Amino acid sequence: MRISVCIATYNGEKYIEAQLNSIIEQLDTDDEIIIVDDCSKDDTLNIIRSIGDSRIKIYLNDVNRGHVYSFSRAIELATKKIIFMSDQDDIWKKNRLILMKEKLINSSALLLTSNSEFINSAGNKIEFKIDGVDEINSFKYLNNIIDIFKGKTNYYGCAMAFKSEFKKIILPMPDYVESHDLWMAIAANLIKSNLHSNDITLERRIHGSNASVVNRKLIFKIKSRIVFLKSLIQLIFRKFNNK
Repeated sequence: MRISVCIATYNGEKYIEAQLNSIIEQLDTDDEIIIVDDCSKDDTLNIIRSIGDSRIKIYLNDVNRGHVYSFSRAIELATKKIIFMSDQDDIWKKNRLILMKEKLINSSALLLTSNSEFINSAGNKIEFKIDGVDEINSFKYLNNIIDIFKGKTNYYGCAMAFKSEFKKIILPMPDYVESHDLWMAIAANLIKSNLHSNDITLERRIHGSNASVVNRKLIFKIKSRIVFLKSLIQLIFRKFNNK
């Protein structure tokens, strides 16, 4: 099965070349990288274009719309059977694509989430505490949804891959969604098509602008719970309409 890799870029000039190189070396001839750029003001686009790989397809947002819209658009534009998510600043482990692809194909699940280790802005390994996913919890669908509601954000888009059929329930992503990865994780657990992998498949870069590792104030945590409930209701509606 052919692969689409979806990336949302915004002012990623520091790390995008290293990330793309770690991905490209794992791709086959007919695979593709879908990049949606959210009006970068730095040299991101020139760096991507300088790589000169025809498998890279660049799409530009007309105005800055945020990462959820950009990832949603990239997923919609993806044409292959297996879709990988990728941040602009991480590094793929050398076995990531084949390992996750085989696990996903050999399962009935639509969404697979793996784990990561961590590096700093210079690319050096660091100790950083973020709970990952555990294989033994793959099929504890209700518990997984409850954990998301509690703020145990074990699911990260950069560690995900899914089958193209999953698009039917996750697209379009509503404007109110804050985290595309949690939206996708809720959906997969709701339809009982979720799989965890203990494998470490990427080096996740931790630096000052990482939105997903910032400690948030209480008011924003409350807002996130409201978004969760709205998301759950809408996904339940989609689940029954997709039967």
